[in-house]
Amino acid sequence: MLRVTGGQRRENGPDGEWVTRRIPGASANKSYRCPGCAQNIPVGMAHVVAWRPYGDGGDRRHWHSSCWDRRTRRSPRY
Repeated sequence: MLRVTGGQRRENGPDGEWVTRRIPGASANKSYRCPGCAQNIPVGMAHVVAWRPYGDGGDRRHWHSSCWDRRTRRSPRY
């Protein structure tokens, strides 16, 4: 199931429920380490931010868009 609200999407999949937001390259002003591939997401690269819909938001992770789309077919590499 997918629900879109104010730029955020709520997704349900085999790995549970997530809230996601697509970050355009123009808004990506920090680099992050992708938990899907353990590689750098450089400044200026579009990507996905994902977190569980419950909790304090401390579990937010920044993913390469392609890694996010393939996340249920591979294990994380934190």
